[in-house]
Amino acid sequence: MDYELEKETAGRLAQAREQIETELAKVVVGQKEVIGQLLIALLSGGHCLLTGAPGLAKTLLIRTLADVFDLSFHRIQFTPDLMPSDITGTEILRESAGGERSMEFQKGPIFANLILADEINRTPPKTQSALLEAMQEHQVSVAGRSLRLEEPFFVLATQNPIEMEGTYPLPEAQLDRFMFNVTIDYLSEDEEVAVVRKTTGVPGEAPRRLFNGTDVLNFHRLVRRVPVSEEVARFAVRLVAASRPNREGSPPYVNEWVEWGAGTRAAQNLILAGKARALLEGRAHVAEADVRALALPVLRHRILVNFRAEAEGVTVAQVIDHLLSR
Repeated sequence: MDYELEKETAGRLAQAREQIETELAKVVVGQKEVIGQLLIALLSGGHCLLTGAPGLAKTLLIRTLADVFDLSFHRIQFTPDLMPSDITGTEILRESAGGERSMEFQKGPIFANLILADEINRTPPKTQSALLEAMQEHQVSVAGRSLRLEEPFFVLATQNPIEMEGTYPLPEAQLDRFMFNVTIDYLSEDEEVAVVRKTTGVPGEAPRRLFNGTDVLNFHRLVRRVPVSEEVARFAVRLVAASRPNREGSPPYVNEWVEWGAGTRAAQNLILAGKARALLEGRAHVAEADVRALALPVLRHRILVNFRAEAEGVTVAQVIDHLLSR
């Protein structure tokens, strides 16, 4: 991307947040913090794990976000009997008018820009792995061939925290593939009243399409060009390293409460997401405040507390709060 295009892209991105929030507000009520985190992940090329109770408009939010960015959207409902080929696609036998038969690949729902993987913990590990290969490699393997996915490619996977019986929780190594673990909570009373009135009346104005896939790819390149000082990068690395128990310099509460700490990918995501956050706030550099603001969604799914912490009612969020105050 040349200098003039980069300058123009930076200007558009600086104005993007308010415009996007305005368009999303035509359909989605509240959830400003959730929207902000999803935007940061989308603009920096990361994937998100979204945890929340049913009926909190997760699907509506993601579909509307896809509309604003003019991205193709597919929703996949994960079930215990879902097979890898159900999401990646499969080869089918075709017969031509002349009677000749040939195998033709039928693309699955994974071939879209934005994928909502609904209740990913309800499907067996084999199918989860097929999705995670697509997330990491941006490709799928079918019948001995590797097929590239259309760029940009963004996965948002949901988990229902209420009903966990008969599910297949993602192991820590696979959770680490997600940039953020975003939690979505119930709305306030005023916001819920607004939702009830909006959804039981005449349909409102549809959101405008502000960007396209090429814009998103340009945003990805621009985000990576944002400078970060060694001081801020070292702060992110030390914050992540402090979450690891039984290491030199580990805080006593980490040794007492934490079974497993965050890896290097956490520090990488803190800085990359911090760059996107800085641009959205009109700054051309990453600050320590960006790292602090993003520590919870980045570290929430990467720190595993032990049985002692659970017995004492200590949560991962409290451990992260201790790390930040330190």
